[in-house]
Amino acid sequence: MRKKVVVFGGGTGLSSLLSGLKDFPVDITAIITVSDNGRSTGKLRKEFNTPAVGDIRKVISNLSDTDDDIKKMLEYRFNTSSDLNGHAVGNLILTAMLDITGSLKDSIKHLSKLLDVRHTVLPISEDNDITLMATTKEGHIIEGESEITSCKETIDHIFYKEEPHVLEETLNAIKEADLLIFSMGSIYTSLLPNIICNQVLDEIDTCKAPIMYVCNAMTQPGETDKFTVCDHLKLLNSYLHSKKISSIIASNTQIDKEVADTYETKEQKDPVIIDRENIAKTNTELIEADLIKVQNQVLRHDSIKLASLIMQYMLRD
Repeated sequence: MRKKVVVFGGGTGLSSLLSGLKDFPVDITAIITVSDNGRSTGKLRKEFNTPAVGDIRKVISNLSDTDDDIKKMLEYRFNTSSDLNGHAVGNLILTAMLDITGSLKDSIKHLSKLLDVRHTVLPISEDNDITLMATTKEGHIIEGESEITSCKETIDHIFYKEEPHVLEETLNAIKEADLLIFSMGSIYTSLLPNIICNQVLDEIDTCKAPIMYVCNAMTQPGETDKFTVCDHLKLLNSYLHSKKISSIIASNTQIDKEVADTYETKEQKDPVIIDRENIAKTNTELIEADLIKVQNQVLRHDSIKLASLIMQYMLRD
């Protein structure tokens, strides 16, 4: 019987992980945050009173087995002087389907069928008014995911303005999972928004599946400045209840100095250091490998190598 994997996250990090894992013999359920309020998604949320669809679009596109040109169309953004400017075609399609069906999960199901997606994509919630909040170490309260992302202060804690109603199918997927994966990506705005819901935390505590975290290769300004791998681990564990992360995947790729300097200068990002001794003290299994590749001076996880490591871990039992 195929193993069931539930992956939490959003944005580019999750999409990269799924693009490699989708062709392996596992059943994937991707659980996506719906609190984004920026760019095309933010405009659509404001105009149509919907949950965020942007991260869902990215994930469906990366899980799709349809032609590349169709996937490019889904990701296409209009560049015009009209109200269409900046909107991604996939966002408009999902919003139209939501208006027709009245259900985000059904809209995802229809688009997934159209684009030949063999795995399951679920929103954390179908609530329309989900608002992500943050407190900063300077003592200010920030409202809105895009505002948190652009905040120049250091994030201390995130929470929801109102507790979301988590989708029943999402809770059932966690209950039946053989492995839970926390994807690389922005911890505060892509990963934690899926996990901080009380219903999700309770389900994680009682489910049989261990938790694996795929650590970021670079730090995030204002979120994880100067963080080591163990710092990432401790941050995530601080939001969990009784069940903690049992294994962590980290890249030991030696990043070219010129590339690293460019990231530090232009984006204020640094390579995440693997502090093995500190990780060992947490009794968390460290799985490390050369996982990072450079494409046009941009660092990316090698999705096939990463998926292979995950499969090796699952096949050990």
